[in-house]
Amino acid sequence: MTDVLLVDRADGVATMTLNRPDSMNSLSVELKEALVAAVHDLAADESVRAVVLTGAGRAFCVGQDLREHQALLDSGDPSPLHTVIDHYNPITSGLAAMPKPVIAAVNGVAAGAGAGFAFACDFRIASSKASFLLAFANVGLSLDSGASWTLPRLIGSARATALSLLAEPVTAESAIEMGLVNAVVEPDRVLPAAHELAARLAAGPTAAYAAIKESIAFAATSTLDESLAKEAELQERAGATADHSAAVAAFVAKQKPTFTGN
Repeated sequence: MTDVLLVDRADGVATMTLNRPDSMNSLSVELKEALVAAVHDLAADESVRAVVLTGAGRAFCVGQDLREHQALLDSGDPSPLHTVIDHYNPITSGLAAMPKPVIAAVNGVAAGAGAGFAFACDFRIASSKASFLLAFANVGLSLDSGASWTLPRLIGSARATALSLLAEPVTAESAIEMGLVNAVVEPDRVLPAAHELAARLAAGPTAAYAAIKESIAFAATSTLDESLAKEAELQERAGATADHSAAVAAFVAKQKPTFTGN
């Protein structure tokens, strides 16, 4: 990976660190392209059983690099108008559909697409100094990075609409109250707490986790009957794994199971 995105693998956990601290990890073309590639690679890497996404410095990610965006527009380059399709959509769908748990370690402000990426993760561990901001309306834009889908499912339609239209920041305290994050910790505990959770998940039945994520995503836009059929399909698949057999045997023997993800 390039220096704008650091990817570290250790003990089944991959950590992606957005590494443009001087610009509060704003999303340049280089960083977006690196994220697209990294999300794809980690999804396919069977040695990776959990993923952590965080930012370097004092911010998680403030969204689009507007200086670069404006410079490209002024030069007549049409590529900025396609960045949602080319970059934000595959990054968001890659995080949400990752066949293993993904944890956002929100170490500071998460704004725009940065907030959208955090919402697409399975868990959000936030610093007490973190905040979330959907400022799209302030620059005359609509939502992207999946926020129109993820945010109402996290906090409800009324709150999601208010946050999006008023473009007011949400503190970590408010975020935990409304269910936007799973935990709020002291700033120096954000990454360690995320890694502790990632290690716990990496030691679990990751094949089952993938099926659970798939079933919840499917049910979000399906009928009850369709969801029941999907559950049956996924349960049959999970039931055929070595993890299931080992877990049942361990339960009968009153032992703690060891999961391999297979």
